[in-house]
Amino acid sequence: MRRAIFPGTFDPFTIGHSSVVTRALTFMDEVIIGIGINENKNTYFPIEKRVEIIQKFYRNEPRIKVYSYDCLTIDFARQVDAQFIVRGIRTVKDFEYEETIADINRKLAGIETILLFTEPELTCISSTTVRELLQFGKDISQFIPEGMDI
Repeated sequence: MRRAIFPGTFDPFTIGHSSVVTRALTFMDEVIIGIGINENKNTYFPIEKRVEIIQKFYRNEPRIKVYSYDCLTIDFARQVDAQFIVRGIRTVKDFEYEETIADINRKLAGIETILLFTEPELTCISSTTVRELLQFGKDISQFIPEGMDI
């Protein structure tokens, strides 16, 4: 079985994230969305709420699982027996960062990272921007997957 983790903070989970998951399922048997606990990030939703929102959204897709974790991503990958890490790339800056992390993960754990480039129409969407819109009471429905309850 080809199992990948898709790690992130997902605060909130956007249509860009959903696109990565959908595309990863075309070549993976299972995708585990791993919501990392990062004490250095100021989040809008508590971790339990993010897990609940994403689990509810994917409740009818048995090939997708959602968990939180508070360890290194490579250790989480080992815990869930994932052979791959899937990441979305929006910009050159994202690529440079992800390339460095992918190299380290490969050296430390032998795990391969698959980078999926964001569709052009989604490159402007980031959780940071959507979170800021939320904080100011703006409608974010066009930036989150249709049918997702936030």
